[in-house]
Amino acid sequence: MTGIRPGELAGPAPDATDAGLQFIGRIRTPWTERADCPRQGRSDGPVCRVVVFAPWVQALDGIERFADLDLIYWLHQARRDLLVQTPRHADGPRGTFALRSPVRPNPLGLSRVQLVRREDAVLHVRGLDCLDGTPLIDIKPNRCAHSA
Repeated sequence: MTGIRPGELAGPAPDATDAGLQFIGRIRTPWTERADCPRQGRSDGPVCRVVVFAPWVQALDGIERFADLDLIYWLHQARRDLLVQTPRHADGPRGTFALRSPVRPNPLGLSRVQLVRREDAVLHVRGLDCLDGTPLIDIKPNRCAHSA
């Protein structure tokens, strides 16, 4: 792969089929390029959509009781081979596991988002930092429940 910055070190990329995951949905955001994505999601960021695929829609029942959700997603366009990275915001190279970079052996993303509303199979949320079309792996409610 190309795009190695000074001070970075690449290792062998893991085989893309070494784990069995089923994507349960797709995340829709305004960002189509990695350079446009925020470094971390913000509670005052844009409302994004989490589209859950059938047959998983019924698994959303009751989710409206929660103000915050943890979304786990697959960073499908991220490199998987860097052991050491040189982030733009850092003073020098750092090990991949010392960074929140999407470049990692298993490119899992995790965001705590605010649930704005649910419309059937679509969750409207704030706080994401991933590319449009990112595959969704799981949704976990946070302990912070809406009072009813």
